[in-house]
Amino acid sequence: MKAFITEDDIELGLMEILEKTHHYSIIHCNPSPDAKDTLLDGTGRTDKAQCYLPEVMKESLQAINPGVDASIIDKAIDTLTQPATESTIIDKNYIIYKAIREGLTCTFRKNGKDDFVTIRLIDFNTPSNNTFTAVNQMWIRGHYNWRRPDVLIFINGMPLVFIELKNGNVPVRQAYTKNLKSYLTDVPNLFTMNQICILSNGLETRLGAFNAGYEFFFEWLKNSEEDVIDRDSIRDNALSIKYMADSFLNKETLIDYIENFILFENKHIKIIAKNHQYLGVNNLFGSLQRREELNGKIGVFWHTQGSGKSYSMVMFARKVKRKMQGNFTFLVVTDREDLDGQILKNFIRTEVVGVNDECRPKNSEKLRSFLQTNKPFIFSLIHKFGWDRVTKGDYPILSTRNDIIVMVDEAHRTQYNTLGENMRAALPNANFIAFTGTPLLGSKRLTNQWFGNYVSEYNFAQSVEDGATVPLFYSRRVPTVDLANKDLQKDMEALMKGEELNDAEMQKLENSGSRIFEVIKRDDRLEVVAQDIVKHFINRGYKGKGMVVSIDKFTAVTMYDKVQRYWLEEQKNLIKRRNDATEEEKKKIQETLDYMKTVEMAVVISEESDEVEKFQAKGLDITSHRKKMNEITPEGYDIEDRFKDPDDPLQLVFVCAMWLTGFDVPSLSTLYLDKPMKGHTLMQCIARANRCFEGKKCGLIVDYVNVFKWMKEALGSYAVSPDNPEMPVKDIESLLTMLEESITMTSDFLAGEGIRIEEAFNEESLDKLDLIREQYDRIVEKDDVKNKFKVLSNTMINLYEASKPEVFERHWTDTRFAALKYLHDLFDNTVNDEKLERAKEKMGALLNQSVSSNVLCEDKPNYGIKGSKVIDLSKLDVKDLEKELKDAEYKSVEIENLREFIEKTLQQMINRNTTRVSFSERYQGIINRYNAGSTESEDYYEQLLQLIEDLKKENNRAYEEGLTEEELEIYDLLVMGKHLTKAEDQKVKLAAKHLYDTLLTKKAELMVIEWYKDEQTKALVRDTISAELDKDLPDAYDKDSFNSKTNLLLNHFMDMSIQGYGWVA
Repeated sequence: MKAFITEDDIELGLMEILEKTHHYSIIHCNPSPDAKDTLLDGTGRTDKAQCYLPEVMKESLQAINPGVDASIIDKAIDTLTQPATESTIIDKNYIIYKAIREGLTCTFRKNGKDDFVTIRLIDFNTPSNNTFTAVNQMWIRGHYNWRRPDVLIFINGMPLVFIELKNGNVPVRQAYTKNLKSYLTDVPNLFTMNQICILSNGLETRLGAFNAGYEFFFEWLKNSEEDVIDRDSIRDNALSIKYMADSFLNKETLIDYIENFILFENKHIKIIAKNHQYLGVNNLFGSLQRREELNGKIGVFWHTQGSGKSYSMVMFARKVKRKMQGNFTFLVVTDREDLDGQILKNFIRTEVVGVNDECRPKNSEKLRSFLQTNKPFIFSLIHKFGWDRVTKGDYPILSTRNDIIVMVDEAHRTQYNTLGENMRAALPNANFIAFTGTPLLGSKRLTNQWFGNYVSEYNFAQSVEDGATVPLFYSRRVPTVDLANKDLQKDMEALMKGEELNDAEMQKLENSGSRIFEVIKRDDRLEVVAQDIVKHFINRGYKGKGMVVSIDKFTAVTMYDKVQRYWLEEQKNLIKRRNDATEEEKKKIQETLDYMKTVEMAVVISEESDEVEKFQAKGLDITSHRKKMNEITPEGYDIEDRFKDPDDPLQLVFVCAMWLTGFDVPSLSTLYLDKPMKGHTLMQCIARANRCFEGKKCGLIVDYVNVFKWMKEALGSYAVSPDNPEMPVKDIESLLTMLEESITMTSDFLAGEGIRIEEAFNEESLDKLDLIREQYDRIVEKDDVKNKFKVLSNTMINLYEASKPEVFERHWTDTRFAALKYLHDLFDNTVNDEKLERAKEKMGALLNQSVSSNVLCEDKPNYGIKGSKVIDLSKLDVKDLEKELKDAEYKSVEIENLREFIEKTLQQMINRNTTRVSFSERYQGIINRYNAGSTESEDYYEQLLQLIEDLKKENNRAYEEGLTEEELEIYDLLVMGKHLTKAEDQKVKLAAKHLYDTLLTKKAELMVIEWYKDEQTKALVRDTISAELDKDLPDAYDKDSFNSKTNLLLNHFMDMSIQGYGWVA
């Protein structure tokens, strides 16, 4: 672990990447305050207030706008560089972004008449035609102060990327609060053209729009969705800035991002794509380009709720319209009126659809009419594909166009019935895409059948880890009346056994007189819940907006009435308490009363016929609620707009089905759940509280119906990855108890292994550390001990972190915790223990002799670990390794390094030749025998060293056999299981050479994309293999043996294609 990295280190490293990797032009300015007034800084500016590069801008714009008069270019530059104030930055930024994307229209006089020309500011079609310039430490004279940005990236002289850097020991948030914010005040002109801001301290790097809150700044670590990110390693080695620069600041990526992944909502809210959105949309775009090959099944886009899926839809449609040839029609299909309206609003507010565009058919007939035109966008409910087949026959074909793109939101709910079939019948040649946050699983999982494979996956746990959504905590507050009702629990078990629990099934249960509904809607129970909601809502720490989810519409109104009554009662009680309170207590009570006065509540439920009479029959009044739901404020805001506005007094809403899907309220922090739900429906619901918002650290799910068990099942299906099974929702009430149990479990486990952590408590400080180091070395010694300790200690630390601030407020202490945490941090590389680091460095120095400085080339067959360095075993001296192990103080720590090296070596070698898997099996056998206690330590070390020696020999075998690595693999597969003479062996080598040469020559013809899925193409490949082998293989291969080897090679080449490695890929 690098203890400290300076701002200068980061800056120089970044500039080197930009210059040497991405081939930017570089300007190093003099950072000395004495140099701020001089114009001779290499930027070509004529005034230090200028935030652009005038000479570069003029030359670049002339180059990408050939034939345009220089005076017009000057006029364009003048228009772009008009000064701004802090209050007008966003307005100018919006105007300039449109000019960057669409071109800047300049008028001029020609032959005595007015004329105009559109000036391209960026050549989006050929990124290399643009001028990329990185400038560090450029002094700028602001309105009040001089400022000196760490790094600015200019494209064609325009400052489009702002980068602020900090030392490694300074939180990156300070780059936002102390620097970016002050830059906006001091030099607003710097941000009129800005598109992205980057903040970094090396350990952590975040990107965002200049006007976004820090909570909306995000990491950029992946170049593809397949990348596996080790955040601990990135942080420990201060690599976050490198990961970002290598991928995001690549010229093609940056140009693509600026062109297609920046939106403005209502012209004032700038939205820029996060890493997962950029990768997902481009995956989907690539799939659409293969639409003929995919037979219109473009794919499933699975991004968890709250991760920006709706904006991803907008970005995708916008990019297709701009970058693909064709007169595309987008049909956006949903299953709920509120969801349909939400999506349409997103498209309108981002100006992808015009506010006056007729794109939302009123009924089925109008939809059928729309689909027979070439409208660019149509938004419809799936129900408008209704058709009476009994009287009218099959649904008619409405269009045979192959440039209709059907985007189905929450496709898991709508596409497996008659309506979905009608839609496909109407549009037989259309292209279908499923957007979903929770695709159906189990026996109902038909999404792939209808839409194709997954083109992008981003689950709940990933979004929490990335910071795209906040973590959720669970609070179980089931009323006593429910807990005592055993019949209710039995009914709940029966109710939840099915795969899903949708609104229709809920209605059937209610009509059948289910005891569940009887109990949940009992008045005494609702009284208890309502009183608890009031107490909980006003005493929360973070007072975000809240949502109460009731079992049906009547109960939602009933709950509203009860909460209103208890709200007034609580205000009266607080006033009484205030009279006898201390001054400090009075202040807190008054704050609560002031808050309660500002809170407005509303019922939000769908409208139905005869609802006034239906509610009156239950003794309820819906009239006032419906009026409020339909009310438009003088500012033009409806109830949805009001609830989304964090400053609006509408703070608590009561719902039963509406607003549970596709409705994003970032400030919503508390969800009161009083309705049985499970599966994707439950996930959709609880995700209402997971959006990021300023000051919001987490969301809270308050559960009144005991659905925690099914919440865990839902999270297991939709929220976690196989490599990270930890649930992202935690029980807030059991955290401290779980923490104590975890500490005891971890300590007891170590004691069972003879490692007594309490022994460190009685030692002096230095001796204590030595003892802990010894204990660490003993834990590392055996895999099962190490792995279990990692699991136990990780759980312990996670519980500890999640218990804050309660863990401090209750003055919680545990003498075992400090030592266990130190051991955990050693594994986690979050503590720099000098003695252990020296031990690792000794072994590392020896192993690094074999590691090439070159990273595996992407344009060569990918035999290595992606992004890893090539290992050359010929440079490794095994005797040196043997000597180091003999003298090592912490042998297990150094063996750990050695094993990691062996495993990487095996991966690279096996990728080159699959028959080398025997070496991997041998290695695993050595480890297993030692872990089982059947091998002494010295024998264990010797066996590992002998394995390395044998791997060195194997690594050189292709050269000794006179074959390439590719030919050697074919040869090994052919001779496997055969006993051949020397002459026969030579013929097999010749067969391997000829087969490889032939397949490589015909690769483009035979091994097309996904060739292994086409039986005819597979047959051609097999025939080629057979024909080549028949020329050279000796008679030792009889008919059965010959066919067996032919099939073996065919299957091997298919596997290489499917897995994407080697020369076949």
